[in-house]
Amino acid sequence: MNSASGVQFAITKIEKMTESDNIPKINKGSVPRHVAIIMDGNGRWARQRMQGRSEGHAEGVNSVHNITQAASDCGIKYLTLYAFSTENWARPAEEVDTLMHLIGWAIRKETPELKANNVHINLIGDISRLPEQVQADLRAGCEATKDCDGLNLNLCLSYSSRWELTRAVREIARLAAEGALNPDDISESAFEQYLSTSQFPDPDLLIRTGGEQRLSNFLLWQAAYSELYFTPTLWPDFSKEEFFGILEDFSHRERRFGKTSDQVNAPTQI
Repeated sequence: MNSASGVQFAITKIEKMTESDNIPKINKGSVPRHVAIIMDGNGRWARQRMQGRSEGHAEGVNSVHNITQAASDCGIKYLTLYAFSTENWARPAEEVDTLMHLIGWAIRKETPELKANNVHINLIGDISRLPEQVQADLRAGCEATKDCDGLNLNLCLSYSSRWELTRAVREIARLAAEGALNPDDISESAFEQYLSTSQFPDPDLLIRTGGEQRLSNFLLWQAAYSELYFTPTLWPDFSKEEFFGILEDFSHRERRFGKTSDQVNAPTQI
């Protein structure tokens, strides 16, 4: 099966959960403002079912739809999804082609509903490396949702943290060489302005599906104090129910940011 026919076969299998799924009562005060997810396990999901990897990636589109809907429904403000890494370009050409077709198809299909649900699409990564039609589809989605002020859906495509950090350092070095920037003025907050995520807060919670327990070059600077959650569930099987369970787990964690528990729990001085 060639890549084009494989993509079409996979697309025809995509079925979404209904919007009538029950949403548990979640304390809005404990909901993380920003959740980032490493979506891992599409290929293994397909292999377990004796299917091609394209079917696994297509099924993963279902999970993107459902988790985006769940995040929006429970009041999360930013959802950042690791959709395609810089390293993924090294995968077999047929699989990369399949992924590119799926990305373009999914964004065209999902944009009207995302706009209706007040979701703003943002792109993070070296988008120029993507096929021109996919770039056009993605930018059209961003343009269509630019006035939405609900959930920010950040799609990391052709992204890696080392790429992002190298690019930031290169720009800072250029400005310093031109005399437009004093190196002594570079603080952590100043450095962050040169990152791809400069307009977003750092993730409060970072989830990785698929059983691996590593960050895989994802948001290495931004995740310095993120709460981490690793689940063995493969991404196509990752449900709203499990997502809500992870949010419940997050609500019981104490985030100290280097302080002691006593300092964190001390009464606020008026």
